[in-house]
Amino acid sequence: MAPPAPDHTENENGPRDALAEAVAIMARLRGPEGCPWDREQTFDSIKRHTLEETYEVFDAIERRAWPDLKDELGDLFLQVLFYAQMASEAGYFDIHDVAANLNAKLIRRHPHIFGDVVASDAGTVLRNWEQIKQLERQASTKVEGSMLDDIPRTMPAMMEAGKLGSRAAKVGFDWPDTEGLFEKIQEEIGELKTEIATDADRQAHSPIEAELGDLLFTVVNLARHLKVDPESALRGANAKFRRRFAVMEVAAGGRDALAASTPSELDLLWNQAKNAASETPGPWT
Repeated sequence: MAPPAPDHTENENGPRDALAEAVAIMARLRGPEGCPWDREQTFDSIKRHTLEETYEVFDAIERRAWPDLKDELGDLFLQVLFYAQMASEAGYFDIHDVAANLNAKLIRRHPHIFGDVVASDAGTVLRNWEQIKQLERQASTKVEGSMLDDIPRTMPAMMEAGKLGSRAAKVGFDWPDTEGLFEKIQEEIGELKTEIATDADRQAHSPIEAELGDLLFTVVNLARHLKVDPESALRGANAKFRRRFAVMEVAAGGRDALAASTPSELDLLWNQAKNAASETPGPWT
């Protein structure tokens, strides 16, 4: 069955331009007579909210909660409006510049749609996209730097690791297959065990932290080779753990009883939860 049509509110002049209204509301909130909280925000103070809203979008998609997704996308769009309004106030650019820049980029990077380039499959499209991006970087960079310079250091570490590995692979600096990655993972596990055995302090930025970072970096690149999104994979594991732990709590007779269980009892409860017929699979198994 087809989804219901969007409900666009009517006014005396016809359908209301909701996007233009959203821009106007944001400008008013930041205006002299606007909201005290909104007016005192800065680019830096809003950043953490942007990340939170992004993960809430992920959560709604994973739950297949489409009404929630509509709401969360609105919250994420609010972040775009906020940044654009602050940039407009500072004289950098405004929301119309953002949209115009996006339009030009979409046309430029889809020459198989808006030009005469032929691309009959998704792989060709992605290769063309990367080539165009590279030409754009070369045109905008006066001094040639590292190939990795334009990968933001501020993105989540797991995403950054995948981007770094993917970019390095473009010049052939990569494992040839997954077997080499499994061997590298075993090597990193051995190095981590060695550091654990010799480093008693275990302070921040210790050799243990460095070796664990190497192991995680290698696992992320294994995910890249397997064409698996590591963030989605880990979120799936988290969801599965939540479900099974909830089954353990019920089987034990509640939180207090679970906390009073011995390690062997906890292992038994966990194995029962794994095999429970009542465990309802979600998007993740």
